[in-house]
Amino acid sequence: MRVRIGLMWQRLSFRTQLFLPLGASFLAASILAGVLLQIFATGQLAEESEPRRRSTAAIAAALNNTLRASDDPRQTLDAFVHSLDTSSDIQFRAVDAGPAPSPKGGLRKPHGVPQWFIDHLAVPDMDAASPVMIDDRRVGDIVLLQDMSADLFEKWIGFVALTSLVAALMVLTGAIAYVLAGSILRPLQDLSRGLTRIRQGDYTRPIPVGGPPEIRQGCEEANALAATLAQLSQDNRRLMHRLVSLQDDERRDLARELHDELGPLLFSIRAGTIALVEAAPPAGHFGNSGQDLLQSVEALQQTNRRILDRLRPLYIEELGLSTSVQTLLRNFRRQAPHIILTDTIDADLNVIDGPLAQTVYRVIQEALTNVRRHANAGNAHVRATVASEMLVIEISDDGGGFPADNVFGRGLTGMHERVRALSGSLSLLRVDERTYVRCRLPVETTRDAPSSG
Repeated sequence: MRVRIGLMWQRLSFRTQLFLPLGASFLAASILAGVLLQIFATGQLAEESEPRRRSTAAIAAALNNTLRASDDPRQTLDAFVHSLDTSSDIQFRAVDAGPAPSPKGGLRKPHGVPQWFIDHLAVPDMDAASPVMIDDRRVGDIVLLQDMSADLFEKWIGFVALTSLVAALMVLTGAIAYVLAGSILRPLQDLSRGLTRIRQGDYTRPIPVGGPPEIRQGCEEANALAATLAQLSQDNRRLMHRLVSLQDDERRDLARELHDELGPLLFSIRAGTIALVEAAPPAGHFGNSGQDLLQSVEALQQTNRRILDRLRPLYIEELGLSTSVQTLLRNFRRQAPHIILTDTIDADLNVIDGPLAQTVYRVIQEALTNVRRHANAGNAHVRATVASEMLVIEISDDGGGFPADNVFGRGLTGMHERVRALSGSLSLLRVDERTYVRCRLPVETTRDAPSSG
């Protein structure tokens, strides 16, 4: 139970955790003030009525002495009673006049004082009565009828003043606590949002520095961390861009070696094999061996061209990226006729060159290779557009998707590194029974980067 209460308390906001104890303390203070007012008001009312009681006792003693000395005590008593003014506080109450009223029954309700206040107030016994004796027989009492309306009104005003003071202090303290909580929470929220941006890789927007010194120091340290991470990220991108450029240079050199050295050798072997097959008539297994050799040479030439295409598609620089991508799509349709391939290729892709063009081509190439080899798809779509200085590439298919523990294969992992080197993003998604490879690359940033070669 204690653990559950602790968890519920932790889920409350800072302002709620601040105002709940504050409100409870003010409520307890109000209740305590009411109890103390009731106790002290009762004692004060009793002290105020004590002189009147003594006056009543003195009047009764003087009247009893007069009655004992009088020849006709009854006539003397009647004369005394008739001499009393009906509006006077001192009155004579005969024995046969009935029981005395209750203490609160004789109260006159003051104007403006609610009845519940009078009911909850411990009013002392107001019946200040002293016996009147004739011939040692009690014939009545001298009663002091106390008018406590002014005293009750005074106590009510004191209660209202005390309650108003407590309420005013509560409102003032609550307002101060609210403003103080806001001044603390605002910079903490800014710090939280700033740390979230840093975690997401956004180091450009600094965190506003404000609040108490401890929070300001945390904001300054977070901004310093963001500046350091921004510098490290920039250095990392430069390094990765350099690595990509070196890889492209190596691919270009290797492609040139294969094209300039191995290509002519294979062509020469193929030409010589054709000449031997045509010059010598078929004799036994010799003719079949010549045809097998010719087929092997042609297979080597096709393999060499395929390797050259994967190492460095040389025709990008000659034909442009858009045309090269269309050629890649035609080759895919020829190699996988069972997959319906549609495309949306922006003609503006031809203005892109350098590492960006190589990266776009290879992302599409790797994605289509995965679709052909692993997706078991029936249709696929390729989209490559340029909008708002951002190059967007999307390859989708209706295949079986990707394993949960292997989002990026080896080919797409290499593409992911190339895309990061160009300050872009590459993601693999599964939405509505389709698999999406999405790539976003900034055009201007990449155009300004040094190209390989």
